Amino acid sequence: MESFLIGSFHKPPSSLPFPATAEVFSLPTGSRVAAQNCNCKALNNPENNYAMAMRLQFHRQLATHKNVRSNDERIVLSSPRRTSKYLVNATSENSHESEPSKSHWRSIQHALDAFYRFSRPHTVIGTALSIMSVSLLAVEKLSDFSPLFFTGVLEAIAAALLMNIYIVGLNQLSDIEVDKVNKPHLPLASGEYSVTMAVMIVSSFAFFSLGWMVGSWPLFWALFISFVLGTAYSINVSSFFYRYQFYSSCHWTENFITMHVYGRPAVFSKSLIFATAFMSFFSVVVALFKDIPDIVGDKIFGIRSFTVRLGQQRVFWICISLLEMAYLVALSVGVTSSCIWSKWITVIGHIVLASLLWNRANSIDLKNKNAITSFYMFIWKLFYAEYLIIPLVR
Repeated sequence: MESFLIGSFHKPPSSLPFPATAEVFSLPTGSRVAAQNCNCKALNNPENNYAMAMRLQFHRQLATHKNVRSNDERIVLSSPRRTSKYLVNATSENSHESEPSKSHWRSIQHALDAFYRFSRPHTVIGTALSIMSVSLLAVEKLSDFSPLFFTGVLEAIAAALLMNIYIVGLNQLSDIEVDKVNKPHLPLASGEYSVTMAVMIVSSFAFFSLGWMVGSWPLFWALFISFVLGTAYSINVSSFFYRYQFYSSCHWTENFITMHVYGRPAVFSKSLIFATAFMSFFSVVVALFKDIPDIVGDKIFGIRSFTVRLGQQRVFWICISLLEMAYLVALSVGVTSSCIWSKWITVIGHIVLASLLWNRANSIDLKNKNAITSFYMFIWKLFYAEYLIIPLVR
């Protein structure tokens, strides 16, 4: 923005007209740009000031077209009848400030966002909740909430999250071309991550997960089982068997987690058996539903998933039916509970979840991929909700 500063002059009488020569000089070079004679009255006359400003603006534009404009211009108004000079400075404030700090911050934000998408956050949340839920399920008395308990839970969560990111990363490495169609927002599919970079990430996470030195064999075996089945699941992306085994193993390995947290053999109580059976059944639904939004890419690359073979609508309603059956079983477990508060929480909680599922299922447009993907994430939210209820099942 350009500003005009007028200063250091003797004000002439307002009634005395005088000719003035407006000369525009470029200070860096000292070369004259333009001259114009104009008759003005006093400079304090608003109309004359406005006219003069318009003429000066015209000459600046003319100088610009002649490529002689500079950043700092000085305008000298002189009168042949008077020795006074009227000085006007026009300064162009074209500041081109570099923003290295902002650029650096944007780079950090972009890197964090890419890793966030690479880690598949819905699986990270599910892993953390599953460990906390089963650990709380084994609590028998208040004295179980000891420093050893919290330390064991944190160790288990940290190791499991490292393994989780290894598995989802390996799955993306094995499925790059398909993801370019089905999940183009993922870093490998979009090109934000190179294959080399992704290999380094998954290798590091696998190493740190298995090398988690906490002196706990139950935790080691839990991680090792997840490593073996997760690797098989990721490499054989079209195999429903490996996919189901991976998801269900996440719940069986929680028994080892319980042994690690409490330092004692897992007691297969009614609650733990229910939790393991229910979430294993839930895993079948997740394994089936995962392919419904990906039908286009699976068809292109010849992946014979259940959705490709049976169709989206049929597989969708199979998943809904299986989940509703699981909720009915959970209701029966709640009704037979001898603990009053646990009975009410289990029954009411699963009625609410079953109702939400049914209402949402009847309002979905199966021809809309975004709607199907949103529903898949809704199933994960039901997954989370179940982990919140499980510790209260007694």
